[in-house]
Amino acid sequence: MTNSRPVVGLASTAHVRENYVDSADLARLERFAEFRWQDFNEATSWDEFPNSAPQVQEQFAEFARGLDALIVCHGSPRVTAELLSSARRLTLVGELEGDRFAQRIDVEAARQRGVKAVDTTHGSSYPVSEWALAMMLIGLRNAGAHFRKLIAGQRWGTEEQRQTAPEFAMNEELTGKTVGLIGGGYIARRLIEFLEPFRTRNLVYDPYISRDLAYAYGFTLTSLDSVMSQADVVVCLVPITPGTKGMLGVREFGLLRPGAVFVNVSRGAVVQTDALVERLAGGDIVACLDVFDPEPIPVDSPVRAMPNVFLTPHIAGTTERSRTRFFEEMVNELERHFGGHETLFDLTAQTMSNRRGE
Repeated sequence: MTNSRPVVGLASTAHVRENYVDSADLARLERFAEFRWQDFNEATSWDEFPNSAPQVQEQFAEFARGLDALIVCHGSPRVTAELLSSARRLTLVGELEGDRFAQRIDVEAARQRGVKAVDTTHGSSYPVSEWALAMMLIGLRNAGAHFRKLIAGQRWGTEEQRQTAPEFAMNEELTGKTVGLIGGGYIARRLIEFLEPFRTRNLVYDPYISRDLAYAYGFTLTSLDSVMSQADVVVCLVPITPGTKGMLGVREFGLLRPGAVFVNVSRGAVVQTDALVERLAGGDIVACLDVFDPEPIPVDSPVRAMPNVFLTPHIAGTTERSRTRFFEEMVNELERHFGGHETLFDLTAQTMSNRRGE
């Protein structure tokens, strides 16, 4: 650390300031930096960057001029080349949450000015990986089918039923199974850590990650077909991009072995819904779905009535703790940056290209 205290600013809505910034993390930040916040209420979108009025842009520029690091989140205007030119003290800009495609930061302009760009949108990966593990365990025990029987008021679980009912035949352990992960990002890596005590064999399909990660985490990089055909449990973890939309269709689901479990905690549109429903209708696989296309799941969707399906309404990443983790992770990055160390979650041209599936 240098003797001078850097000034860190957060541009966001009041909701973000009140709900994302935990007092303990703020106190940790203020041990090495001065913190400032300014309220902005620009439109938020993954598809388009904020188009702020001139007076808002000037207000934003004035706020940024006094900062060494600028953090943006919901409500913030865009960090443009013009703003970076006027805010000469800035050495880091960061996206806190909700914009993994960096619509609020001109990443290339930051690179050209030598300003570090980072994001901590992976903060929600932690609870998603936990719920993925839970769904894997639920699916292997076919627990959704048993729950349906019980809440329907049926007498369920007799000795005879345990011996003859097909619902009891699918009752497997996770230990020693082959797990296939579609996507090798933050969620997958956290999930692989959770899987270590289960001694699973882990197959990963992700054309964008380094082979070094496979070595470090001990998984096998392979094809999508191998993941779908060889795994006992397949977990879908990819973001929605032009390349992943509808990537799992009739052919892919046809590769699943009888008794396999399919878990989706990413985005519903990665799956061709009719193809999944058709495969599930055969009754020889189980699906545990936190996401669906469309959402909310239509009340007349056949998937709601399928006994081999366990459903939750897109809850995997929306824990209370995940909200404050974004800022916690950003403080970690700021501490590294102003301490003279390398940041971990840099936004680069390659990062953005991978996220868009280019």
